Amino acid sequence: MSQTLYDKYGGFKTVSRIVMTFYDLVLDSDEVGGFFEDVDLPRLVDHQTKFISSLLGGPVSFNDDRLLAVHRTLDIGHADFDFISNLLCEALEAHGMSEADIKTTLAAVDSKRHVIVTTS
Repeated sequence: MSQTLYDKYGGFKTVSRIVMTFYDLVLDSDEVGGFFEDVDLPRLVDHQTKFISSLLGGPVSFNDDRLLAVHRTLDIGHADFDFISNLLCEALEAHGMSEADIKTTLAAVDSKRHVIVTTS
């Protein structure tokens, strides 16, 4: 049986650190930081850690209907999604993920674009 990226990089603890780095980048961004004003950040970090864990083959699963419901009113466009994906890439690089594994992770994130992007 092949090892998941979740296991390869140290599981929940490492994913949690990646997500914290990611949100440091997001919140410092003039381009997308506004999406996160008045948001319960600890709750969001928890959900995002579980989401990324699931994409890396961890024990958590996410339902597309739930993702759509959460993002439906946020007016997230493709450019916003791409910008945030680039920030995630930076966070993954900062935590030593290989280029090939980053590509795999970003492809998994992109597979959820249809339920996160809500405007053209």
